[in-house]
Amino acid sequence: MGQDSNQHPDSPNRGAGDPDHGTSEQLTLLVDRDLFRAFQRCTWIIVHDTGRPRIEIMNEMVRDFLIKHGC
Repeated sequence: MGQDSNQHPDSPNRGAGDPDHGTSEQLTLLVDRDLFRAFQRCTWIIVHDTGRPRIEIMNEMVRDFLIKHGC
């Protein structure tokens, strides 16, 4: 699949070289500890319930946030 063998399958940069995924960039947010844990737990649950890649889930969450705020 063109993925580096030493890269974790849920890495945010997974599929960065794949034309279907585009190029990924790291986004750093500073949030309260409870929000951080809730985000990690939520993405983990969605990934394991749906089998979708973590990068896809994170893109969807950011996209939904931007749409909600009219950006």
